[in-house]
Amino acid sequence: MGMQIAFWILAVLAVVSAAGVIWQKNLFRAALLLVLCFLAVAGIFVTLSADFLAAVQLIINVGAVAILIIMSIMLTREVTSGNPSGKLGLPALAATGVLAFSIIITSVSSYWPLSSSSPLEPTTAALANLLFENDGFIFLIQLGAILLLTTIIGAIVLLRKED
Repeated sequence: MGMQIAFWILAVLAVVSAAGVIWQKNLFRAALLLVLCFLAVAGIFVTLSADFLAAVQLIINVGAVAILIIMSIMLTREVTSGNPSGKLGLPALAATGVLAFSIIITSVSSYWPLSSSSPLEPTTAALANLLFENDGFIFLIQLGAILLLTTIIGAIVLLRKED
């Protein structure tokens, strides 16, 4: 019962913070609300016994993407002027409505088999063995880390103020 209550509290927090990202005029506050949304989604994964997905959510989205967004906002010169008002608000709302409707229809009409019990052991160890054993994907993980590092260095070089 406690996990269900925690799930619904985190779900409401994720939806409210995601809406706050859209409605917030200040870019820095919007980025902080995005971090809160990412943390709430990681908490939802924990309540669903998806420990690996929760760890990946924290490491990739909170640890990398959100920090990169906040760093880019801090390096931007015109951050105090806020978000410009969009001229495509109504078409974007229509496209979002069509997408949301199609996702809802697909979710309702799909068969979702449910397990009656939680996993007996955490899934992280089994997935780590698949990733890091001799035939695993460690090279791709290291290549992704190098790609992220070069992207961050390139962004800093491009945004550096010339004296």
